[in-house]
Amino acid sequence: MDLEKGIFKLDNIPFFGPMIATEDVFFAEYDEKEERLTYRETIETSGNSIVQIIIIEKGFDKEIIREKLKEINCESEGMNETLFAVEVTKEVDYSFVRSILEEYRELSVIDYGEPSLSDKHRADLLKN
Repeated sequence: MDLEKGIFKLDNIPFFGPMIATEDVFFAEYDEKEERLTYRETIETSGNSIVQIIIIEKGFDKEIIREKLKEINCESEGMNETLFAVEVTKEVDYSFVRSILEEYRELSVIDYGEPSLSDKHRADLLKN
């Protein structure tokens, strides 16, 4: 967005790191110790959320869950055979996503974390 001022917009699905989601605008600066650009703070949130999912049932194909989430417009990126991160855009009702995740969690297929859950998606859970 503005390289000189250190203002950026996240355009990929993060696996780890600060509480930030796709389309969030953030400030980063060069860190002498790290020898790279380093996230400092989120300036503007997008309303999107990130969910991390780990497959705990040995041999379960994560693509089954990724496809089910894709059907409700949630893109994801896989890190390996057992871990992937999901982008939940602000347009998606998070209660639908949560119901899918809970179904698989109750079957002991997955566990999941919600490291960056937007205010909009928190509200989706409260209304249902």
